[in-house]
Amino acid sequence: MYRKNYLIGFLTIALFLIGSTAVFAQTTGNIAGRIETLDASGKATPVQGALVEVFRLDIKSKFSTDTTDKKGHFAIAGLPLGGQFAIAVSAPGFEPTIQPGIKPGQDNIVVPLKTGDGKRYSEEEVRGALAGGGATTPTSEMTADQKKAKEEYDKKVAEIADKNKKIESANSVMLKALEEGNAAFAGKNYDTAIIKYEEGYQANPDYIGSAPVMLNNKGTALRLRAVDAFNGINKITDTQAKVAAQTKVQQDLADAVDAYNKSWTMLKGAPPAEVKDPEQKMKALNGARETFRIMSITRLVDTTKTELAKNLMAEYMTVETDQAKKTEAQRILGDIYLASGELDSAVAEYKKVLAINPSDADALAGIGFSMVSIGAMTKEAGDAVKAKEQYQEAINYLQKFIDSAPANHKYLADAKSSIEDVKKEQNVQPQKVTTKKKN
Repeated sequence: MYRKNYLIGFLTIALFLIGSTAVFAQTTGNIAGRIETLDASGKATPVQGALVEVFRLDIKSKFSTDTTDKKGHFAIAGLPLGGQFAIAVSAPGFEPTIQPGIKPGQDNIVVPLKTGDGKRYSEEEVRGALAGGGATTPTSEMTADQKKAKEEYDKKVAEIADKNKKIESANSVMLKALEEGNAAFAGKNYDTAIIKYEEGYQANPDYIGSAPVMLNNKGTALRLRAVDAFNGINKITDTQAKVAAQTKVQQDLADAVDAYNKSWTMLKGAPPAEVKDPEQKMKALNGARETFRIMSITRLVDTTKTELAKNLMAEYMTVETDQAKKTEAQRILGDIYLASGELDSAVAEYKKVLAINPSDADALAGIGFSMVSIGAMTKEAGDAVKAKEQYQEAINYLQKFIDSAPANHKYLADAKSSIEDVKKEQNVQPQKVTTKKKN
């Protein structure tokens, strides 16, 4: 019997996109870090109860404050992006200090304190010190031990300053790349958007505050580029050019899945306090689900991503609360398995859908088409008796699909043709199949 390649005989597929809006830049950002001091041995220890104040330098404005916890940590939100800021830190028993060059998005600022009189700078003193290039403090002759401690302390401060400078540079690159990527995305220039989002990601690939946003945006741009390219394939007349275009679409979809998976993996493994935008978690999973849906429709499935499909769709179904969306995701996973040729796994996923909705037309058709192919392979392997049983199960499901599907369902003609082929070859008739809803 001639075995058809089911579900790919569609001349034109218009892909309808769900949740395809990129994540655009926010208008404010947060800062966070810790305040510490050096003990007699030169070891850094946290300062609890230190007051951290934020001052905007390009315009006269002051923002909320925070007091460090027992680990010396502080966090302040709502700083406008693009502003120039400094922080002033004071604490009982310590000398106050001012740290300029602060930018929204920095989350690992480290400010060292020296022991002192616990003074707190006024706003005027802060601005005056910065305008004058920094305040000076009286000096006195130090002992050898004090000089050694000061040298170690100054070295630590220099290391912190260098680290903060690198963070500031990376943050600047990231914000510029995000802005340019979003502008390109809005103009549907997906090639440029993908490049810019990758630049933003590479600027600080381990930073949980920006990397997932860049990865999710990149995944969306890749997916939309793939959709545009696929919708234009039917206009290509040259066979080699058409194959090349299909290969490019398949690669873009695979790369989109990888981007969403990186984002989800980062977010899932991060401490909740470090996740600046919790919505990025669902955006990563929604993006992956939509990409797999398009893979299944176009039949351009990269089989190396099947295991990712299994894992990401399971994660999606765990966090999604809408049962209809969960069922759709289960069906998409079945479609991915069918397109990948993993027919037994496809049948298992479709049956999970039927356990929720026994009359789901696409799941009924999916089982039927899968079982026809399974029967053909069993027959080719020489087991005619088992093959006939599998063919019987196939047309049972296909007939139930025909009986319940709307008259314009896209799989209807293929289902009727398959039943007729099996009936003629195997001398069997469709039998009633009962699918029970899971309680």
